Order: sequence, then C-alpha cells, then structure tokens
Amino acid sequence: MDKDLVDQVIDVAQRVVASGAISANGHGNVSLRVPGANEMYFTGGPSLRGHAPSAVVRVGLDGILLEGELPPIQGAVVAMHTAMYEDHPDVGCVLHTHSPHATAYAVARRPIGCWIEALAMFGLPTGVPIAGYGPRGSAQAVASIRSSVVPGVPAVLLANHGVLVFHRTPELAILVGGVVEEAAQAGLNAASIGGPVEIAEELRAAALQRAMTFESRGTARA
Repeated sequence: MDKDLVDQVIDVAQRVVASGAISANGHGNVSLRVPGANEMYFTGGPSLRGHAPSAVVRVGLDGILLEGELPPIQGAVVAMHTAMYEDHPDVGCVLHTHSPHATAYAVARRPIGCWIEALAMFGLPTGVPIAGYGPRGSAQAVASIRSSVVPGVPAVLLANHGVLVFHRTPELAILVGGVVEEAAQAGLNAASIGGPVEIAEELRAAALQRAMTFESRGTARA
C-alpha cells in the first residue's frame, strides 16, 4: 500500500474528528480516490478517533478488497463510497459520519433547509436532501442515495443512519460536513422559538456571489 495515501487518509480522519462534526464514539469512515486508478483508500477501523494506519485498506471501485483486512461491519458501507466515485468523476473524497445534529434530521427523516448563509455559500443552496432508508450497505440503500443526490449538492442525509459528504478535495468535504452539522444544530435550536426560516431563493445566489468575490480578493470573512 502507498504510505503517502495511507497517511493522507489518517490525516483526514483526524481532521474530521477535530472539526467536531462527529458522534461521541467517532463512528464513521473516510475514503480517498486514488489518482489515475479505479481504487480508493478506506478507513477500515470502527472509529475515526485514533484510527490506526494499519487498518486503512485499498478497495477497487467495483467494491473488491485489494489490500488489507476489512471487517464486515465496515465493509457493508463501502458501496455508498464507491457509488459516489462512480457517479461523480470529480469527487476525490467521501466522508460518512453520525454527526449528532445532522443525524437527528436523518432519524426524523427531514431534509435540512437553506436557513444558514453558509449552506448557500458552500454549494448547498437547496439545503441537504434525505435518502430513504435501506438496510446498511444494501443495494436498496445505495440506490436510494444515488437517486436522492441533487446535482451539484455535495451532501445527503441517510434516513435513520447519518450523513454522507462527497467533494473534490478532503478540505472541501470536511468544510461541508461542518456546515451541514452547523445548519442542523441551528435548525434544532430555532425550533424552540418558532422554527428556522429559509433564505429567499433569489438571495442564496447573492450569498454565493459575495463569498466568491471575497475569495477572489483573498479576503476571509466569517
């Protein structure tokens, strides 16, 4: 196995944990597409917290284990990672977590609306859709995920399960995972004072445009 790619996977796992968009037990998985090959490197451990390099595995995008040992409980979710790589050639990283607030929406089977500006700024102007439930890693679950993904929107909630984020780079995937969790937390908090209010559609594009303008100037804004 390529040590540099293994190290990259471990680094991404550590950054996901550091972001806080993860459950208390750290359950989840990370994968990176291998450049120029129909393969990915995947976290085969039960938790992203303290994930060992020796538990990283190499898997073909056809789902066949190429190198390493993959426990069945982790192997069950390989297909939803490979599906994102197959369906989206520009995707370089896939993250799956049970981040608490976003997972609350998944358990309630409710999509997340565009009620915080960051969603509009970072590629989720229509919010986060939800894929219907299917047993973990089943063909039904993967088909539901594929059919629920909104073109251009790099995240989907998994009913009664968790969150799936997929993006060009690990940095963008981690960013989106954090934004989704922030939006879910804000939505749940707002429920006690009347409920979240979505940003008007015509203003979502304006939020994105302002973000791109500041980025092109090299200016960071909160």
